[in-house]
Amino acid sequence: MAVKQKTIEKAVTIHGRGLHTGIENITLTFKPAMENTGYVFKRTDLPEQPEIAATADLVKETARGTTLIKNNIRIATIEHCLASIFTANIDNIIIEVNAEEIPIMDGSAKYFVEALEEAGIQEQGEERVEFQLDEPIKYSDPKTGSEFIAIPDDHIHYSVMIDFHTDVLGTQNAELNNIADFKKEVAPCRTFVFIDEMQQLIRQNLIRGGELDNAIVFVNRILPAEEIEALKTFFNQPNVEVTKEGILNTCGLSFNNEPARHKLLDIVGDLALVGRRFNAHIIAKKPGHAANVAFALKIKKFIESREKTHHIPKYDPNEEPLLDIVGISKKLPHRPPFLLIDKIIELTDTHVVGVKNVTMNEPFFVGHFPGHPVMPGVLQIEAMAQCGGILVLSTVPDPENYITYFIKIDNVRFRNKVVPGDTLVFRLDLTSPIRRGLCQMSGKGYVGNQLAVEAEMLAQIVKEK
Repeated sequence: MAVKQKTIEKAVTIHGRGLHTGIENITLTFKPAMENTGYVFKRTDLPEQPEIAATADLVKETARGTTLIKNNIRIATIEHCLASIFTANIDNIIIEVNAEEIPIMDGSAKYFVEALEEAGIQEQGEERVEFQLDEPIKYSDPKTGSEFIAIPDDHIHYSVMIDFHTDVLGTQNAELNNIADFKKEVAPCRTFVFIDEMQQLIRQNLIRGGELDNAIVFVNRILPAEEIEALKTFFNQPNVEVTKEGILNTCGLSFNNEPARHKLLDIVGDLALVGRRFNAHIIAKKPGHAANVAFALKIKKFIESREKTHHIPKYDPNEEPLLDIVGISKKLPHRPPFLLIDKIIELTDTHVVGVKNVTMNEPFFVGHFPGHPVMPGVLQIEAMAQCGGILVLSTVPDPENYITYFIKIDNVRFRNKVVPGDTLVFRLDLTSPIRRGLCQMSGKGYVGNQLAVEAEMLAQIVKEK
């Protein structure tokens, strides 16, 4: 059953602070968008309010968050926002923001999810195009130990393993088997940092908007008094104490494996940058924003490659054909050496796919460039026409009593030569309904993924007297 695209019913706004920039009172507004818009950020604080599409191609920075940059315009820390949109089943949305960074809120996706629930979901007119993986996609980074695989499945779900090799945070696992559970199981999980990393980020003038209530701080060593005093000053928290290894802030964990769940949250958001919904089991080991985005880009390129060739008919010689040469002979009046189609592998009311195996034994190779044998173009067209004849004759209950005449051929193009050993696969599609015995078809012939020949044909079906 076809699924319609979705956007939100109304605009909704949230306010927060930038984690790295420290910008106060950032305003983010989710707004409805037209079909096929996708996810688009708009910088309302800049002249002309430039837009940046949420796509992996535009990710230029991945240190402590994912950042899009286009024409020197930045949108940073987008992952929690995108994860919330994706798991809300939204296809099209405008995200207006009056700063270069998405507000960090409490370090989780909770407030974005709640805002989108308030906005409501609106079904749109056009169908959603979902891509079904037909083979696993893998990515690994030997430097970080990150490993990913997307395994074809009937729905999207995630499995994550992290390991920081410390006593306070070692190996953890998390799963999300249904994105409908994201709100409850993943969205509340906050970002986290080790105290040594945090001190380094402070020295680099980053996390200027960091607070003890928008991140989990893991303490993997006892700090001397002067470092504790520096933290008290930075966070404006006089009660900060580090008396043992563990968690710096005192609010505790939402889940025992909250760090692993937050890493899963990041993966969902970063993989939303693929720009297309696809079904797969995503398995990730030691993920991080750089690896997440590299994996997203690999999936995106895989899908784009497949979509460029999705119209090319697939031929599996191990599958039983719909019609073999005997069945074809019962429908077409042609006979060897002028019967040029060997198999029919697909046949519907609107298209047909046929196969021609080209061998050196073809009689035309005796005189057609015998030193450099090439299948004559006119015979490629004839083979295509015979394939189309099967489609035309399939529309009558007694095809043996009819004959098909091709009365017009237009826009013929020979793209690549066809030689002995090639398997030429034709696909012909009706371009208009059959009326008064006239049939218009568009045909293409492929060798592998390469287009060899194409033409437009007009045929007439006539009952024999």
